[in-house]
Amino acid sequence: MAQNDLQRSITTATAKKLATTTKTPPQMGSITPRLLLKLLPWVQVDSGTYRVNRTKVELKKAERIEIDFFNGIPSFREESFRHVPLFAHIDHNVVNRLAKKFRIENIDLGNNLISEGYDTQKFFIVAQGQVEISSKGTHGEDLRIAILSEGEYFGEADLLSDRPSSVTVKAITPAVFFTLDSAELEEIIKEIPNFREQFQRSVDEHLRLRATVNAHGEKHIDLLSGHEENNIITETYIDYEEEPREYPLNTLQTVVRVHTRVSDLYNNPYNQLEQQMRLSIESIKERQEWELINNKNFGLLANVEPGYRISTRYGAPTPDDLDELLSLVWKKPSFFLAHPRAVAAFERECTWRGVPPVTTNVFGMSVITWRGVPIIPSDKIEIQGQYLTNRGVGTTSFILVRTGEQEQGVVGLQQAGIPGEIAPSLSARLMGLDKFGVASYLLTKYFSLATLTDDAIAVLENVEVGYYHDYNNRKSIIK
Repeated sequence: MAQNDLQRSITTATAKKLATTTKTPPQMGSITPRLLLKLLPWVQVDSGTYRVNRTKVELKKAERIEIDFFNGIPSFREESFRHVPLFAHIDHNVVNRLAKKFRIENIDLGNNLISEGYDTQKFFIVAQGQVEISSKGTHGEDLRIAILSEGEYFGEADLLSDRPSSVTVKAITPAVFFTLDSAELEEIIKEIPNFREQFQRSVDEHLRLRATVNAHGEKHIDLLSGHEENNIITETYIDYEEEPREYPLNTLQTVVRVHTRVSDLYNNPYNQLEQQMRLSIESIKERQEWELINNKNFGLLANVEPGYRISTRYGAPTPDDLDELLSLVWKKPSFFLAHPRAVAAFERECTWRGVPPVTTNVFGMSVITWRGVPIIPSDKIEIQGQYLTNRGVGTTSFILVRTGEQEQGVVGLQQAGIPGEIAPSLSARLMGLDKFGVASYLLTKYFSLATLTDDAIAVLENVEVGYYHDYNNRKSIIK
């Protein structure tokens, strides 16, 4: 206040010293809706371990080949080559020699590794990048067979065929391949006299076994169908896995410390211990959701079988990509799960196509849906390759799950009723006071997640979150 101004009242700055401040409890920016924890059905695990019994798989599905890079040069271990089902029963030494015959090829964006009807069949492994496999349809149109990415392969069954290739393999990103063609194969045939017969027997056995199992690799059940009398009824049985998978409950723990002087003198208007416990529990639940998605032992991403992993066609997540996911988890899908930026990228693609998705309410939060299946946002699905601003380009994943024991889906695991429980499967125990008068409380959360069948989870990989459309009418709007 200027010296020549007459003070007519007590100032607000002075008055505040006598006023009671209205305050909030402590706020935490990392708290999210955690819809995944609310949507999962939780199963009570009294024994601390949950065993998933399955029918025996007679024909294992193909696994991806692990690709290693040394100074930018890709390679793969010879033992991982046996992940190819066709080579599982071929002599170990022969498989190793076969693996050493692969050579590296670099293909630029848009170029073909194999052209349908012109090139001979070639067995290849994708070392880096993405490729599209297509073939001419009945009416002459190009039909997409698959999109393959790192570690996936194609063409092993036709190695001995001298017919022109029935597919076109096109690089939709700059790509690096391990390839094996008929010339390299002929060298092995000359070195190993009985290789052709051994390989052909392996192919025939593989095809025979495929004819006896269903799409999940389980043995067909022998059934008798018809109205004729005096037919002998077929006999069958259903075998089970000899070593079913078991899921022990995972543990999250922390120790909350509060000085007794703080809890004695500064408990009004908010209880200091309660607030410390509340914020710690929020952090535990945030980490719990991260573990349910990313844990390498039981997380959603770690439990997706290779056959249920697909890649985006253009990088950005399109309605076509999500439809492809729905074709994999088609038996009562429960929800999609994606990073908020991936959800925004999908909304941009829908807007560009003129098909804005419908919204629905999930636990008081408005979310979009696709084909009636809600798309749940979660920042626990990580974005690879982001800049430090967290707003740069990067790739992530869309997850689609089916939930529930009755539906043979995904279930959360917990054990309610533990000592010191303050919430289901969450306990708080006083550990005691130290000589400085600090009280310690142990917080423990027990949980896990189990996938009952392979087709309960599917993932859309290589989802680009940084693509934006440049609309044609943008310039006219600016003018």
